[in-house]
Amino acid sequence: MTLSIRNQLPGTVTEVQPGDVMATVKVRLTGGQVVTAAVTLEAVEDLGLAPGTPVSALVKATEVSLATSRIEGLSIRNQLPGTVVRLLLGEAMATVGVSVDGGELTAAITKDAAGDLGLFVGSDVVALIKSTEVSLATAR
Repeated sequence: MTLSIRNQLPGTVTEVQPGDVMATVKVRLTGGQVVTAAVTLEAVEDLGLAPGTPVSALVKATEVSLATSRIEGLSIRNQLPGTVVRLLLGEAMATVGVSVDGGELTAAITKDAAGDLGLFVGSDVVALIKSTEVSLATAR
């Protein structure tokens, strides 16, 4: 299957914490970072998610925010440090390629935000992703 989602980071499930309807799933990416995904219990069952399960963490580029440093006191679970490796500025929007340990993320942000953050190729940034915006895929 081919997907339009640009951000597809491989990893391995390390923990599944079930709730009444949803579960949080921790995934250790190949670069060592841990990403948390909030998925339904049905998805946990359907995908057979358990510690040791290989998965890909999928995130739409529009769901990746950027900061110039780690942010404390924030409910966003996933804060991945990286470096800007690509910056394409359009009339209204910008796409920013961010190299993180084990892969690359693309963020789609406004051109104004890119300017306000002072982004340039080589900038250190932190990619911010809500756990509810992380989908998981298995090879089966």
